[in-house]
Amino acid sequence: MPKQAKTLTQPELRRVLDYIATRPHAVRNRAMLLMTHYAGMRVGEVASLRYVDVIDAGGQLRDEIRLDAAQTKGRHGRVVFVSAKLKRELQTYLGSHPQTKPDDKLFYTQKRSSSGFSPNTLTQHFHYIYRHAGIEGASSHSGRRTFITNLASKGVGVRVLMSLAGHRHIGTTQAYIDVNDDMKRRAVEMV
Repeated sequence: MPKQAKTLTQPELRRVLDYIATRPHAVRNRAMLLMTHYAGMRVGEVASLRYVDVIDAGGQLRDEIRLDAAQTKGRHGRVVFVSAKLKRELQTYLGSHPQTKPDDKLFYTQKRSSSGFSPNTLTQHFHYIYRHAGIEGASSHSGRRTFITNLASKGVGVRVLMSLAGHRHIGTTQAYIDVNDDMKRRAVEMV
């Protein structure tokens, strides 16, 4: 079985965000990374986002991001729910990089502002960020695994997790959940 991406602890995520804060394009990089940690989005989904996906016709941030089939791995559209924490991150990003055209990519690159990152370049970008922050075993999928594991540890049911992740099978979602000692401690205290 292939090795899975590392699930980050809160101190590790803090270390990554602290590293990002010292680098160029910090607001953009923070927002992109937290899309995976706070919404469980795949790197390809983050790369595909356009302003119109996150901002409504009135210029307000959406509470839900509706991904169409072309934006998802399995070619099945899904809804990504935007938490208050993620909304604050997106507002900060949009304050530093306001909408130009609704169909432009949300996250710019230095080379191609309107067309943004490809899934492959964003994967490489995340790998670089995690590596330079000193997080061994982390990859572009770490945010997604961390999102699912954190919700599971708070008692969110696997069917809800499956829907949030956009998975078609419960077994896929279950493979994302890292069981840790803290989860086991809380479980035995329920007896």
